[in-house]
Amino acid sequence: MRKKLFPTLLLAMSAMMFTACGGATATNETTQEGDTITTDTIVYEHDYLVKVGDLAPDFSLPMTDGTTFTLSEQRGKVVMLQFTASWCGVCRREMPHIESEIWQRHKDNANFVLVGVDREETKDVVDAYTQKVGTTYPMALDTAANAFASYALRQSGITRNVLIDRDGKIVKLTRLYNEAEFSGLVQAIDSLLAE
Repeated sequence: MRKKLFPTLLLAMSAMMFTACGGATATNETTQEGDTITTDTIVYEHDYLVKVGDLAPDFSLPMTDGTTFTLSEQRGKVVMLQFTASWCGVCRREMPHIESEIWQRHKDNANFVLVGVDREETKDVVDAYTQKVGTTYPMALDTAANAFASYALRQSGITRNVLIDRDGKIVKLTRLYNEAEFSGLVQAIDSLLAE
């Protein structure tokens, strides 16, 4: 019995380690028609589908001010995306830091773009939320979470920040709010803008 159990146990442990380190994972996606399909997807740390060095997936979303934001149109600029929602407690804690330590410092720099990407909420909810939190940086409406799902597993959590260089490549990914990691994000933005 032990001889048969040991190889099975080893195989199971190897599979778990491979997945935890960012290996291929089977995920279920639901099509617009309601069908569920299983796909093999590479999932990286913190449920990201992208990694540092990747070209940032493009998307276009309506903004709360009535304009449209298209990521690919920002080439040549340093871009920070913050994925957020009103129901996210960690987002509410992080957003004032983004406002004061990033947005207020760089909002007048033509080479910098910061966009909050609110997931699955209406304009009215987002406007009330940002007013309550006290943020003034631009907000995009990702009402179906499709932009989010091009960066991370759809069912995974937020807050998330994605920093993109002037060539459209991802240079930093964060998850949740950690003071040291956030400080590194601020420094990375400063460095990119100084280039």
